[in-house]
Amino acid sequence: MASGKAPPFPSPRNMARNDRMSTTFQLDTSTSRANPTPAPMRRLTVPRIRQRKQGGVTAEPIVMLTAYTARQAQLLDPHCDILLIGDSLGQVIYGLPSSIPVTLEMMANHAAAVVRGSYHSLVVVDMPFGSYEASPQKAFESAAYLLKFSGAAAVKLEGGQAMAETVAFLTQRGIPVLGHVGLTPQAVNVLGGYMARGRSDAEADKIVSDAKALDEAGAFAIVVEGVVEPIAVAVQKAATCPVIGIGASAQCDGQVLVTEDMLGMFERVPRFVKRYGEIAETISATAAQYAADVRSRVFPGEEQTYQPKV
Repeated sequence: MASGKAPPFPSPRNMARNDRMSTTFQLDTSTSRANPTPAPMRRLTVPRIRQRKQGGVTAEPIVMLTAYTARQAQLLDPHCDILLIGDSLGQVIYGLPSSIPVTLEMMANHAAAVVRGSYHSLVVVDMPFGSYEASPQKAFESAAYLLKFSGAAAVKLEGGQAMAETVAFLTQRGIPVLGHVGLTPQAVNVLGGYMARGRSDAEADKIVSDAKALDEAGAFAIVVEGVVEPIAVAVQKAATCPVIGIGASAQCDGQVLVTEDMLGMFERVPRFVKRYGEIAETISATAAQYAADVRSRVFPGEEQTYQPKV
């Protein structure tokens, strides 16, 4: 927000949802344009996600995946409860070495695209490094910016007890917060890498305490990432709100993965990722076939060219 001016995102009024249906922007696959389309169903809300956990038990686990584009959101939306615009887009989309350089403008642009491509899932957007840590007031300014210009329903931020005051500040002012404890990628320079957390008793106790602090501060759910399984189970039991695992435990109240990891877009993925597809191989093979057709002048053929009308 260096210029201080609001970027040309769609007005939140164009994305408003009411109690009867959600108005969203669905892609017309014949033109690749996003058109306003009323979807005859309610978008999932923060209270409905929060209420999935009753008495410490979530009967139906929460399904969450990352999304960065409108078309990706359109494909994932029917199968997910939450779509997260993760700051992992720094590595996945922009080829950055970490999520540290990601800006508010990047997050807002991609979040707006995901909102336009979805109508069912709750859309949550990551607050990037440097946009919320300084003070609760700074966090409110950044979160309000993200929600106003994207149409997302909630923000996610990293940190435990140190961020509890900020979580309470945001929640009391109408901004729902998804917490994040354990391995926190934005703190990679302090942690010294992406190793699993919670192997020492002191670190394990801190992770559980961090989760409790966020829960008490009003977080509607908490992501626990990259921790040894007993710690993930302890967090799930300690928090009254849903706990969503990534590299944690199947006993969590839900799961989240980076979609590109799950689809097999990269050769190397973290230990905790299950590859459900090999999309990279499909893309490479398809591009190779296209290149061969172009070089042999097989493409374009008669079906792909315009002939004079007789």
